[in-house]
Amino acid sequence: MVGTICASYLADKLGMKMIAHLSSSHFPPISAIHDYKPVSPARIYASERHDLVVLFSEFVIPAEIVYTLSQEIIAWSKKKHAKAIYSLAAIATQEPKDTVHGIASTPEMAEVLKKHGVELIKEGATQGVSGVLIAECAAQRFPAANIMVQTSNPLDPKASARLLDKLSELIGVPIDTKALIKEGENVETRMREAMEKMKALHSDYKAREENPMYA
Repeated sequence: MVGTICASYLADKLGMKMIAHLSSSHFPPISAIHDYKPVSPARIYASERHDLVVLFSEFVIPAEIVYTLSQEIIAWSKKKHAKAIYSLAAIATQEPKDTVHGIASTPEMAEVLKKHGVELIKEGATQGVSGVLIAECAAQRFPAANIMVQTSNPLDPKASARLLDKLSELIGVPIDTKALIKEGENVETRMREAMEKMKALHSDYKAREENPMYA
C-alpha cells in the first residue's frame, strides 16, 4: 500500500482537486468517507498548476478487470496528452535498503530513470494494474515507468517519502515529504484502519450475499 500512501499524500499536499472517480460492477460495493463526504474509494485528482493527475484506489483492483482498466488508463492518458505515466509501489524485503528500483516502458524512459539514480530491474516479474500497465505501455511505446522502494512494512510512510522524493526529481514538481516522515506513525495507523475497514465491509457484504436471510 506504499503506492496508495504516496498518491493520497501527494493529492493532499499539492491541494489537488478530485475531478473524477472510477466505477465498475467488478469493484467491491463500498463507499469511502473523507472529510464528512462519501466518495468512491477509486478516485482521480488533478492539479492545473503542476500539470499533474493522480489516480489511486483504496482497495485491490480485482484481477478480472486489471487488463481492461490498464487499457482505459492508457487511452485516457493519450487523450489528455499526458507526457508519461508513473506507477508507485514497493518491493517487500526483510532488510530494506535505500535503493530505488525502476522498470521503463521505452529506452528513452530508461535513460531518464538512470540519470536520476534509479536502478533498473533486469529480470523479474510484476503484477496487478502497474504490472499490466507497464507491459501495455511498452507494447504501445508510450512513456511510462514503475518506480519502487524496498520495505519490510506494506504501510511504510518513510519508504513512501523516499519514493515521493524520487518522483519529485523525475517530474520536476516540488513535494515536501517532511510531514509524511514526521507523522509517519499516525499516517500508518490511519491507513491501516481504513484498509481493515474496507476489507471488513467487503467480507461482510459477501457474507450477506451468501446468507441473505441474515442481511
